[in-house]
Amino acid sequence: MSNAAEQQYAEQGIVYLDPKMRIKNYWTQRSHSFAELRVRELNSVMADHWLREIAKYIPAGGQLRILDIGTGTGFFAFLLSSLGHRVTGIDLTPSMIQEAKEIGQTLHSSAQFRVMDAEKLLFADESFDMVISRNLTWTLPHPQEAYREWQRVLKPGGLLLNFDGNYGKADFTGKGEKLPENHAHKQITGDLMQECEAIKDQLEISYHVRPAWDVTALGEAGFEQIRLDLGISKRIYIEKDEFYNPTPLFCIAATKNQI
Repeated sequence: MSNAAEQQYAEQGIVYLDPKMRIKNYWTQRSHSFAELRVRELNSVMADHWLREIAKYIPAGGQLRILDIGTGTGFFAFLLSSLGHRVTGIDLTPSMIQEAKEIGQTLHSSAQFRVMDAEKLLFADESFDMVISRNLTWTLPHPQEAYREWQRVLKPGGLLLNFDGNYGKADFTGKGEKLPENHAHKQITGDLMQECEAIKDQLEISYHVRPAWDVTALGEAGFEQIRLDLGISKRIYIEKDEFYNPTPLFCIAATKNQI
């Protein structure tokens, strides 16, 4: 933890024995501005960019039961439910889920939202046709446990789509690299960015070589037909605007084995 963050939390009487408490606190502070950004993204060309990428992996015309893990304020859940899929979005942070529910009411969306831990899912085995996630795995204290859980709730032959980045190598303080004028983190305060950096540095996944580590972990969790797409950022973030993510994304598509 950074010295500034230690002092801030000490003054508030907060001691983080559980890293998930710290992660939840961080995203609670970001939830409202995060929701505003995602609503603008839903109403931009970015929605079409994302749908085009996702459509490469799922059949057209059918209705799937989809779990959006780490839904945040519901971006993927709203996109996929608009196509007629039955989507449930989960997130560890209650304020994120509350923002998602409020957006859903405005959009008259059929997507459902629940507060839940991505590493300890409260669903029965083989409940979903597809699991999808965006920018979540890098924040997990126990990502291999999460992959096993995601595999458990998928039906045999079900699909995992995981969009993430090697954020462990990123510098969220802005000291290590020159960022473009517009990017997705521009409006985040310096204190929050320092806290994000401190959280990242305490997570084991930050020190893995990714996505190579993920490929191995997914195989051990019972996935097969594991495919990598390392060029997705260039197709998603065509413009360096307020949605631009300076950390390159990768997409991992994997299928639950049929056994």
